[in-house]
Amino acid sequence: MSESFSAAVIQAASFPQDSLSSAEKAVGLIREAAAKGAKLMVFPEAFLGGYPKGASFGTPVGLRKPEGREDYRIYHESAIDLDGPEVALLSEATADTGAFIVMGVIEREGGTVYCTALFFDGEKGLVAKHRKLMPTGAERLIWGFGDGSTLPVIDTPLGRIGAVICWENYMPMLRMTMYDQGVTLYCAPTADDRDAWAGSMRHIALEGRCFVLSACQYITRGAYPHDFDCALGDDPDSVLMRGGSMIVAPLGEVLAG
Repeated sequence: MSESFSAAVIQAASFPQDSLSSAEKAVGLIREAAAKGAKLMVFPEAFLGGYPKGASFGTPVGLRKPEGREDYRIYHESAIDLDGPEVALLSEATADTGAFIVMGVIEREGGTVYCTALFFDGEKGLVAKHRKLMPTGAERLIWGFGDGSTLPVIDTPLGRIGAVICWENYMPMLRMTMYDQGVTLYCAPTADDRDAWAGSMRHIALEGRCFVLSACQYITRGAYPHDFDCALGDDPDSVLMRGGSMIVAPLGEVLAG
């Protein structure tokens, strides 16, 4: 592991229904962080493809509303393909900067979308992915389940890097899988902005004796289209996710956030 380096957790808003614009924004943030010396950067859950905070996709028990089907069609279209332009842009940015990037995306495969973390390693480009094993609550209506085959811990000059997405962090055996692979840089892209989340991140750092890097968006209702179905209302100034990103040292000390 490198003796000393700078890392960044990116607390920024994406464009929830415009993955290409989100990727272009991410490229700018990568270059900005690299210019300040960051070697590792962690982006939030679903930064590309969008986290549909407050949406119901028209799913009362026992039926599916037509407008909910249309909402899913739009969401599916907003997801990314791993051979698409968004991944190409991120690969170019990591090649130019030499940074290691963990990026939260909504990955499309056939008719299914997955909540996925992508790993980009300098000139190698996209080197691995992790599909969320257990979407939480209503997320199961829209996201497929990972099958356990994508749980990488990647050996890099910075340390051993892995990612566990949002409430997957409450799955003890998944955390054990990361620890068993010797993770030292435990990345946690998330949409959880609650005060209690910080306690979980500090516990994991202590439990695993690893650095924990948690990234969550700060995003308002105004970032979403005006006709977005949102149970939290339509005031464009309403905060749907309020950040709370942090970096924690292996003994639980909060280094940033």
